[in-house]
Amino acid sequence: MADWNNGPIKNTLPRAGVDGGEVIITCEGYNTSDYSACRVMFGEQRGRLVSASPTRVIAAVPDCGIGVSASELNLEGAGENFNAPFTLGAKIADNLHPVANPAIDRDDGSVFVTLSGTRGQKVPVSIYKISPDDTVSPFITEIVNPTGMAFNREGTLYVTSRYDGTLYKISPFKEVQTVASDLGVATGIAFDRRGEIYVGDRSGTIFRVNEIGESRPIASIEPSVSAYHLTFGPDGDLYVTGPTVSSNFESVMRIDSNGNPVRFYTGLGRPQGLAFDTEGNLYVAASLRGHRGIIRITSDGQKAEVLVSGSTLVGLAFDDHGNMIVVSTQRVYRLPLGIKGYSVF
Repeated sequence: MADWNNGPIKNTLPRAGVDGGEVIITCEGYNTSDYSACRVMFGEQRGRLVSASPTRVIAAVPDCGIGVSASELNLEGAGENFNAPFTLGAKIADNLHPVANPAIDRDDGSVFVTLSGTRGQKVPVSIYKISPDDTVSPFITEIVNPTGMAFNREGTLYVTSRYDGTLYKISPFKEVQTVASDLGVATGIAFDRRGEIYVGDRSGTIFRVNEIGESRPIASIEPSVSAYHLTFGPDGDLYVTGPTVSSNFESVMRIDSNGNPVRFYTGLGRPQGLAFDTEGNLYVAASLRGHRGIIRITSDGQKAEVLVSGSTLVGLAFDDHGNMIVVSTQRVYRLPLGIKGYSVF
């Protein structure tokens, strides 16, 4: 255990973040008499000071190089130096374009992310593979606007395309095969315990696709202005987010086995990718009371808090080593938070 010299630091919210996020440090008697001496350091990296008073300091998490991380922050001022635990996520890839959760291959821990591009844009490589040693390599080129990705029980990667409304699967030889088409603006994807596939058409429909590619609508919800994001919870229900025109009062929807949607939690801004832990807590890339990041919602849907701060986060996934893999609109990060993620398989 680290020997923290907390001094005037009473609390930090949140206690994890990536570049662009903001951290609120609650203090008691922090010396701000010489404002030029006031600094917040995230490990060896200096954060931008947003504001400072004897009782509260707000700092922005700095933009760091690939692989840079930290496990504490330091509050400095007028010859004083106090520290507190803080997890600075390590950036492991840049210059991509994720629009939903990353996908993790449970066989070897590789992370798959998209360079999705604008509507109809054919990019040279549309899906990249990040190996366990953080080597980034091209994986697939054929799919235009890949959006949602998920592995089935056998370890086959399935991908939706919002461009052509198609669900694809990728063979071990990187052959792209069509599973189902005519799925509208196909975005989110999730597997249930039986191995059936659920695909979200952002126009307002959730489809269920069986193993031979037959699809049928099973639920209707409010259309999204960008995408649907899907995941199954430990309770067996399907959870869906999809940003609408409501900026800060949007909901996570829960859909039961009969296709009945109810509001699970309301009060988020632009909710996107989501995932569960084994204790039933739900994690969502969203804003809560004006603070963007990864929001943790209790299993009963009654309480929510910002767990990871980040300004442009769109998705997340948990690997088998207690790490949260987080993606922004351009980057991929790893945060060792010790959380065990839930999987239907």
